[in-house]
Formats: sequence, structure tokens, C-alpha cells
Amino acid sequence: MKALRWHGLKDLRVEHIEEPAALPGKVKIKVEWCGICGSDLHEYTAGPIFIPQADTHPLTGEKAPIVMGHEFSGQIVEVGEGVANLKAGDRVVVEPVFACGECEVCKQGYYNLCPKMGFLGLAGGGGGFSEYVAVEQHMVHKIPDNVSYEQGALVEPSAVALHAVRQSKLKAGDKAVVFGAGPIGLLVIEALKASGAAEIYAVELSPERKQKAEELGAIVIDPAQYDVVSEIHNRTNGGADVTYEVTGVGPVLSQALNSTKVGGELMIVSIWEKEAAIMPNNIVMMERTVKGIIGYRNVFPAVISLMERGFFSAEKLVTKRISLDDAVEQGFEALLKEKNQVKILVKAE
Repeated sequence: MKALRWHGLKDLRVEHIEEPAALPGKVKIKVEWCGICGSDLHEYTAGPIFIPQADTHPLTGEKAPIVMGHEFSGQIVEVGEGVANLKAGDRVVVEPVFACGECEVCKQGYYNLCPKMGFLGLAGGGGGFSEYVAVEQHMVHKIPDNVSYEQGALVEPSAVALHAVRQSKLKAGDKAVVFGAGPIGLLVIEALKASGAAEIYAVELSPERKQKAEELGAIVIDPAQYDVVSEIHNRTNGGADVTYEVTGVGPVLSQALNSTKVGGELMIVSIWEKEAAIMPNNIVMMERTVKGIIGYRNVFPAVISLMERGFFSAEKLVTKRISLDDAVEQGFEALLKEKNQVKILVKAE
């Protein structure tokens, strides 16, 4: 089968590899659509970050080259021995988190914080940029008929956004600011709407992404036109209740922190390629809170339910659909060069 594999920095290759088997406890899925994630881009431009290169991953036993792709939907074509409640023909998405299940963190239910945690499509185990994937049955979630396969490919990134909002202090009626209107930032806007935020602001430079944020109902602030911190304090009468940093850019991190009110909260959603500075007194003197999130836990069913109600719309967020053969030039490179791109979906054909 065809698969896109990471070999090294700026080295992705479409190759022919063996199809995976539906071993006991696993299901084999024909991939329909797979989205290119910001994490995938980080691995392409600055990796390895999550991808094991020198040593094998402790849970998958794999190292580079590995098949990429963790935001995907598909249809089950075969089930392995011992699989219950799933069958060939089921329309599904995959929650691509590997966790040991044995450490104290896992036992407390925080499987996304497992010290050995990895993502399918980054740590091994196959990936969505391929024709078929075989995964453990517990990673599989069914999607209803009124949720399209394209929509299904957005469940994973939407779960990141919803988890970020759920883990924050945001309450219905609060004021929130999203710094960065890329794919995850736009999904955070959707999650904030679903969670009852009264005012949602988006800080973004790109004209195309500003337009997308406005279409989703955010009030856009252009940092080229305003002193962002002062403007947010003026518009919110003292600062936002919660801000969400989704850019991975150092100066933006400070803006997001300083845009919160007394006792406000900064949520760091980005994956960072290098260190960033914050003045601790800007936390201490205002009794602000800074919190980070990684991935998600126990949120896929809620995302799928919200999608049935019209949230996280593929029609509004997907800007390009391409074949696996074109994934590097028209996918990864396009996302780096074309700021009008939001979410690009890939199909193995």
C-alpha cells in the first residue's frame, strides 16, 4: 500500500509498504481522509520532536522511518479475534494516543500525560497518511451517518480545542481571546462558542485567517493596527477572563498573558520549537494563572456529539483536498507558504 513516511528533517517520502493486519484485539481501517496537523508540520520543519529517531518508542517499539498522520477517518474492513462492538462496515475515527496504562498517571485517568505517551502517526503504529491502518479496538470511535468522513477527519484536532477550553476556567458568559487563527485556533473559537463564551476575540495578522475567524463569530483584532494588550483591556473592561495562545511565537505568549484580567488565566495550547520568555511578575502581581494542555482525554464522544449539532464544520474549515502523492508539495509546503490555507485533507488513492 502507499504511505507517507517521515525519514528526517524535510524528508517525507511516499513509499509502498506492507498492509497492516487485523491482529487479535485490532481492527483494520480503510482510511478515507487524513488532515495535516500543526504537529506534523513541526516534525517536517524542525523534527524530530515526537518522532523517535535514535531509539525506538517504548510503547510501539518503532523508530523512523514512520508513517505519519493522526487526524483521520475511515471504514472498518476487517476485525481481529476478540474484537467486540465493532464490525466491518462501521464508519469510525481513531483516538491516536498510546499510553502504558500502568503508571500512576494512567491509573488516575490522565492517559494523555503518561510519561511514555505517544501518538499514532508520530510514534509509530501506522498512520493516516496511508491506505490502511490497524489499531487497537479501544482507540476506535464510531461516527454517525450524518457526520461525513471529512468531518470525521476533524474530530482529533477539535478534541484538542475542546480539551483546551474544558481544562480552562472559562464559564458561560465569560470573555475569551484566541491568539492565532490557524486550524487549532479556529477550532478553539468553535469550542468557546459551544461552551457559552459571551465574547470571543481573535488576534490574527493573516487577512484570510481573520476572515475565517469572523465567519466563525469571533471579533478580530489585527496586531498590525492595534496595541493588542491595551485594545483587549479596553474592549473587555479590564482584560479577558481566559486567553488561549495558539501560535508558538514568543512575543505573542507575553501578549496573551498580559491581556488577561486580574486573576485571569492563560492557556498554552501550542507546541513550541524553542524557549520563550515571560516576566514572572506579570503573573505574580496580578495573581494570574498559566496552564498548558497536551492532546486530550475522554473528549472524543463530546466532539462527535457537537458535530452532529453543527459545530466544527468541515465546510468552513477545510480549504484543500489532495491525494497522497501530492501531500508534500501541495500539502506540507502549501501550509508553510500559503496563509489562506486552514485545513488540508489528504486521501490515499
